[in-house]
Amino acid sequence: MGRQRQWLSAAVIAHLVTLPLGMAAPAVWALSATLEGVEDEVEGNIRAYLQNLEGDEYTESRLVGEIRQRTQEAMRVYGYYEPDISIDLPAEGNPHLTIEPGPQVTIETLDINILGDAAQDEPFNEALAGFPLKVGDTLRHAPWDRLRGEFSGLAIERGYFDWGFTERRMEVRPYLQSARLYMDFDSGPRYRFGKTMITGSHIQPERLQQMRTYQVNEPYLAESLARFNQRLAETGWFSSVSVKPRLETAQELTLAPPGGGDPWWVSATESQPERPRITSAALASALSTQQTDDTALPIDVSVEPANRHQFETGIGFATDVGARLRFGWDQPWINRYGHSLDHDLYLSAPEQRFTGVYDVPLEDPLRDSYRLQYGVRNVDDSDTDSLEGTVEIARRWEFDNDWVQSLYFRTTYEDFNQGGEADQVWLFYPGIQWSRTRTRPQRFPLWGDRQQFSVEYSDPVWGSDAQFLRLTGDTEWIRTYGDDNRFLARVSVGAIETQNFDKIPPSLRFFVGGDRSVRGYSYEGLSPRNDEGKLRGGQQKLTSSLEYQRRVTGAWWGAAFIDAGDAFDNWGPADLKKSAGLGVRWVSPVGPIRLDVAHPFDDADDNWRLHFSIGPEF
Repeated sequence: MGRQRQWLSAAVIAHLVTLPLGMAAPAVWALSATLEGVEDEVEGNIRAYLQNLEGDEYTESRLVGEIRQRTQEAMRVYGYYEPDISIDLPAEGNPHLTIEPGPQVTIETLDINILGDAAQDEPFNEALAGFPLKVGDTLRHAPWDRLRGEFSGLAIERGYFDWGFTERRMEVRPYLQSARLYMDFDSGPRYRFGKTMITGSHIQPERLQQMRTYQVNEPYLAESLARFNQRLAETGWFSSVSVKPRLETAQELTLAPPGGGDPWWVSATESQPERPRITSAALASALSTQQTDDTALPIDVSVEPANRHQFETGIGFATDVGARLRFGWDQPWINRYGHSLDHDLYLSAPEQRFTGVYDVPLEDPLRDSYRLQYGVRNVDDSDTDSLEGTVEIARRWEFDNDWVQSLYFRTTYEDFNQGGEADQVWLFYPGIQWSRTRTRPQRFPLWGDRQQFSVEYSDPVWGSDAQFLRLTGDTEWIRTYGDDNRFLARVSVGAIETQNFDKIPPSLRFFVGGDRSVRGYSYEGLSPRNDEGKLRGGQQKLTSSLEYQRRVTGAWWGAAFIDAGDAFDNWGPADLKKSAGLGVRWVSPVGPIRLDVAHPFDDADDNWRLHFSIGPEF
């Protein structure tokens, strides 16, 4: 028997596989019947079959016949082929069914075979090995139909586009209580990835080709196309991305249309040199002398450029800094190599900064790049007055385990006055940073963690005004147990080893306290002080926080927390500042809103402090 190529979408296959057997869609009005003699899944399936039966649309005799027929169909999928059904239709009230199920049909013969290239493909053999029925078992239709759906779904996912069932039948002999099951699945050949044709791209096609998640001549896998599609979308270069196989063989692509003119795929290959096409008659003549078997499947990629200029504004408020305004100007692409440029302006009462990032993607644009970062920052807060300019060149790698490594060289000029001690310094220092952030969901994570570790070193040997070794580490964890219990834990450490701390600018010193540090104390209000009692900044810091949240109702959560930490000069603090408090969380449409009331245990004023902020923890 010849096979017919069957082009089915993955969505159609998924629908066929997951559709419950015999389960009709519920109607607005459903027949309610009293059932006697059956229970559990059999009873449930009978009710499902009767669910959309409207009794007042039938005469009494037709209604009895319809109920009987549907009940029999519902019981067959569980192997009951000869039930005895008595139906009582009272003048008022629900129909009453008394059912004697009778014996179940058992499997006498089970013959299932995989033919074609799929016979050596492990997922097909796993599906067959997982088939739960065997000779002597009670016949159940669900596993049989599910296996049929698994074979067809795997065929579409794994590139067997000529698949077909050369035999598929179920022979039931109710009078012998036996069934014979036969299924021969012929996959045909497995198609391979052919050439990838890209249209509509303003970025070099070679750069997009480097992002492919498959190689030419590799066996076709739908998942590889989905990942390629996702990677292209994540670059930010495009407003739309479409990656799909061209569902014709190479032989068919050579045919001229019957009515003449160009075929539809010309636009997809217009960048390729034009080659002469042969007629169908000439091709048929050639194939009659030499049959070819080309299973290479071309892949068509169609993209549209993203807007070259994108703008974003944001307004927020926190008790640490008061009202804050952010304005972003992003250029996801500025040339055909995919370079990007982002600018960010941040304004608040104690701090104003302008930063820019120029990104040069490498062979894998999502994972490897060079970055040029620059910025200007002004801080006027409490005992700190600082004007800072920074330029940084970095090499960035992202690994398969989601860790990001950044190796950088930074130069900083800072004109500062910290607690009455003024200076101007130039610093040149290399550094390395490792970081990873994982959250789900994004807006209000119920699970997530964040780690960041960095090492920086400066030395007068290369012209820097100070020698120091600076290390920092941060880790935060969110875990949810059940639906209503959310735990947060945070630890942050830092240390500077130097012989001339006076040359270390405020941007590199350590200050503790505030909404995201030790609550109950003022923003960056904890650090060693000089002889005049003004904040000087610390050479080390240690903070920790533990918080428990309980859902009150819907998007509202209550919170209880305890914080501890301080900034200090000697290795190991003599005593950490501690606080505790209660809070409220609201997962609003614009993001989580947090309100905390914290009491400090080591504050001479012994005052309660209110903390308010908008935005996620990470």
